Amino acid sequence: MDPCPFVRLIVESLALKLPTMAKPVGPGVHPSATPCFCTVQLQDRPSSYCSVPLPLAVDPTSSTNLIDAPTSSSSSSPVIISVEPAAWQRSSGKRASLEVSVYVGRTGSTCGFSSGRLLGRVRVAVDLETAASRAAVVQSGWVSMGSQTSAARLHLVVRTEPDPRFVFQFGGEPECSPVVYQIQGNCASGQSGCVRQPVFSCRFTADRRRTTRSRSLPTKRSFKRCLSFGGERDHEIRWEQRKGWTVTIHDLSGSPVAAASIVTPFVPSPGSDRVSRSNPGAWLILHAIGPSTTNWKPWGRLEAWRERGPADALGLRFELVTDAGPNSGLPIAESSLSVRKGGEFCIDPSVVAGAVMPGSWPFVGGFVMAAAVEGQGKASKPTVQVGLQHVSCMADVALFIALSAAIDLSMDACQPFSQKLRSELCPHLHEYNSL
Repeated sequence: MDPCPFVRLIVESLALKLPTMAKPVGPGVHPSATPCFCTVQLQDRPSSYCSVPLPLAVDPTSSTNLIDAPTSSSSSSPVIISVEPAAWQRSSGKRASLEVSVYVGRTGSTCGFSSGRLLGRVRVAVDLETAASRAAVVQSGWVSMGSQTSAARLHLVVRTEPDPRFVFQFGGEPECSPVVYQIQGNCASGQSGCVRQPVFSCRFTADRRRTTRSRSLPTKRSFKRCLSFGGERDHEIRWEQRKGWTVTIHDLSGSPVAAASIVTPFVPSPGSDRVSRSNPGAWLILHAIGPSTTNWKPWGRLEAWRERGPADALGLRFELVTDAGPNSGLPIAESSLSVRKGGEFCIDPSVVAGAVMPGSWPFVGGFVMAAAVEGQGKASKPTVQVGLQHVSCMADVALFIALSAAIDLSMDACQPFSQKLRSELCPHLHEYNSL
């Protein structure tokens, strides 16, 4: 397997230095008493638009009397931008422009307009093509931001480094038991060099007998009756649909290598039709021991729920299972994905602001994996990226493939219980529908 040559761009050690100003920047706004923030954007990449708080240091005497560099406690968290091969190949022979814009005020918007007032910008030219083969420091130190406050200085360090990753994509929705392909080249744009090689196959099953927290299904006669009248009994039946799901990952020889299986059913919280954070559903990610389908060892645990609040989102929390058992894990990552748009679940400790890794953190290096899934109601073919340094054999990849399948299926498992699941997710109910 050959990895894809991703590039990692790191903007770190961000800090702002301002002289004492006799006049405020705008009505009621003075930088020495108002929070500042900045946005970091690589040209032609709106998805990399990031916003971070900026520590502020006011020099009461001179704008040139600056310290060599801010300490780790006085600078902001780093901003990480991952650049896929297609993006840096488009800039072949040219330098990309990285733009850092500094604002006075708080982040967010009011009545559709930004709450911050632009203080100045810094542009840095980046050679992404060279960065794909070797690490480099592009910019380091204090620079002037120009504009109306020319005495203002921004400290930043811009680095680039190769970040090779293996890329995989499901050939269909996980519940349809698809083939999983390794992707090489830019298949999204139809490049002639695109290669799709099958590496795994999936098998989805929905065995409602595997978990015991919910009641059993009603008889065939009562099933048809409760579907006709709806109500509480109809909800009970729908609760039964969201347990016993398993996705088994097989290698090309047909041997099972990994699996994702629901161990805690997805059920609504009291007085609600949603899976809550206080009572999430859970998947166990397992790897096979030997060629049979009977010997499995837990590797990780994924919890999923529907977030409350104005943003309709799927909450996810992943931990590695330790020797103490499946209920005693090592926290790895937690995030939320938009239910409408989908999103990307990422394991990368370097992009989490203020993250403190436990002493037994198992993944040496930066980027570990990312799983991109579609939103609820959309046909999803999850794309999975795995860092080169975390792959020693195909079985390592299979675990991340199984985790990605569980993330995608959680979109369906956490939808409101007033909605019906697709027939592919509850095949054991077909016999009732044929009555």
